[in-house]
Amino acid sequence: MNILFVHQNFPGQFGNLATALKNRGENVFSIGHLLAKGLSDIPILKYSIKSDSYQKQVHPWCRDFSSKVLRAEAVASKAIFLKQDGFIPDLIIGHPGWGELLAITDVFPNTPVIYYLEFFYQYENCDFKFDPEFLDYYDSFSRTKLSLKRLIQLHSLNEFDKGISPTFWQASTVPEDFRNKITVIHDGIKTDICKPNCNSSIGLKKANLNFNYGDEVVTFVARNLEPYRGFHIFMRSLPLLQSLRPNCHVIIVGGDDVSYGFRPKESNSWREFLLNELKDSLDMKRIHFVGKIPYKNLINLFQISKCHVYLTYPFVLGWSVLEAMSCGCCVVASATSPVKEVINNYVNGILIDFFDNEAISYAIAKVLNDKSLRESLGEKARETILKNYDLEKICLPKQFNLIDGI
Repeated sequence: MNILFVHQNFPGQFGNLATALKNRGENVFSIGHLLAKGLSDIPILKYSIKSDSYQKQVHPWCRDFSSKVLRAEAVASKAIFLKQDGFIPDLIIGHPGWGELLAITDVFPNTPVIYYLEFFYQYENCDFKFDPEFLDYYDSFSRTKLSLKRLIQLHSLNEFDKGISPTFWQASTVPEDFRNKITVIHDGIKTDICKPNCNSSIGLKKANLNFNYGDEVVTFVARNLEPYRGFHIFMRSLPLLQSLRPNCHVIIVGGDDVSYGFRPKESNSWREFLLNELKDSLDMKRIHFVGKIPYKNLINLFQISKCHVYLTYPFVLGWSVLEAMSCGCCVVASATSPVKEVINNYVNGILIDFFDNEAISYAIAKVLNDKSLRESLGEKARETILKNYDLEKICLPKQFNLIDGI
């Protein structure tokens, strides 16, 4: 088959699937933004869009819409080039979130399309106005702006043949009339790589420290350190945790940019914002910010971690919590909808109210203090991933069945 992937950050969520299709003999091609990393063995056509100066001429409420239309136009031009070069896809797989697929069926009207439906914006019970601390970041027309962002999503639902959502909760955010076209299949976790290893270790050069399996290490991981992933709540749990566990070290992975939501009003980053707030109550010699690290180092970190903390708004479920669980790490997590689909309280992890930073401190301390509890929860966590999220045995076969059925 000729299979075309479309994703601004290709491979994005499609890395494992695209590689597996290539390995089984399919002719795989991709379209991505100029900054997309791509995959070494899969050809990619890269597009660019008009500059920010062009966007500044657009009404502020319409800039998101305008950006998505520009991406649709750019992707369509690359698709036309492929068509003229003789490449007609038998199947298109893409992420509609940035508008890239808006015009793809005009170029290839007879080709079925699978959408990766990651999240559909909601007015309530999701991320919008979830956190009362930041309500003043919204203005009088925030709901109207959200409605305009939903326009592209609503339009796209009329264009796809089948959809994939990584979790049942994320699928449930799509309007009910379209859910019968969605199959819930996670991207998959490489359990042969993300696995327990009592011989793991990790070194922090700046701090001149080395940590091994068995050391009292607490971990927190996010692409960027921001409120959507509970960074502010976690940081506020640390003064009490440090008093309860005077020998524990905390390793925090993530960048200082913003992936979701707002930038802080009076600081350059949320890390700076929280450190300014808590600077007199933290022992910084036991808190280590390591930025973004290579994947291999991240897995080593999960393997030595005695307790991994994962917090999130009701939003997209991150890969990191599943990878930590696959490594047999005991997880303390927020009792929010996407997390509760994976973790059962005191069965394969511990769930705490997202906003209760004191309860989070005590839960972490309990895990650090109770070896039997920690090991039991860690073992059950890995069992959960092996049973439901294993890439080779669970997820890829389901994805192949969907593709071959189409």
